[in-house]
Amino acid sequence: MASLNVYSALVVLFLTCGAGMAKKENDQIIKGNNCETKMGFPCVLEAFTSIFEIGTISSKCCGELVGLGKVCHSALVKRTLENPLFKNLSPARIIAKSIQTWNNCLALIDSPSPSA
Repeated sequence: MASLNVYSALVVLFLTCGAGMAKKENDQIIKGNNCETKMGFPCVLEAFTSIFEIGTISSKCCGELVGLGKVCHSALVKRTLENPLFKNLSPARIIAKSIQTWNNCLALIDSPSPSA
């Protein structure tokens, strides 16, 4: 229950000003795939920091990000970029960091763990 609507809380926190400006396509993707309920709040913060600021994302949170799915991940990043609070950020740089974070997490999750 703790992760239920946790992504929603972050989205509300960062997107309140731009909620009305969000493109219908991203909103439809997010709602249709229940994207806002698939990650726990600590991992949402790690992913956000990794993409929109300077930070790293743990292997646990990479697992949650990959579990979120690329479609949800992309739609949430694009919707965040539509928020006027982030108008001074370079969309190209954020998209590149988003792709890099996704690819790094995917490689981490897909790689066999060194056990035994």
